[in-house]
Amino acid sequence: MPFYAYVIYSDTHKRFYKGHCEHLHQRLDEHNSGKTKSIKAFMPWEIVYYETFETRQEAIARERYFKTAAGRRYLKKKIKP
Repeated sequence: MPFYAYVIYSDTHKRFYKGHCEHLHQRLDEHNSGKTKSIKAFMPWEIVYYETFETRQEAIARERYFKTAAGRRYLKKKIKP
């Protein structure tokens, strides 16, 4: 089963959130139903970027990279407004 590192965006609040999961669309539904308390106030969310990996460890490592300065620069090039 594949694992994902993903970036979601709240257009209403102009915020990004980075995470990892095993079931991408199910996880998005969880974000948009308010199950993630830290970002509940910024709904609705949409997937703007994701990458697929064979292992959870690879997805976690990529999520961590997305949260670094270099990772934010990388995502800025990949995610166009």
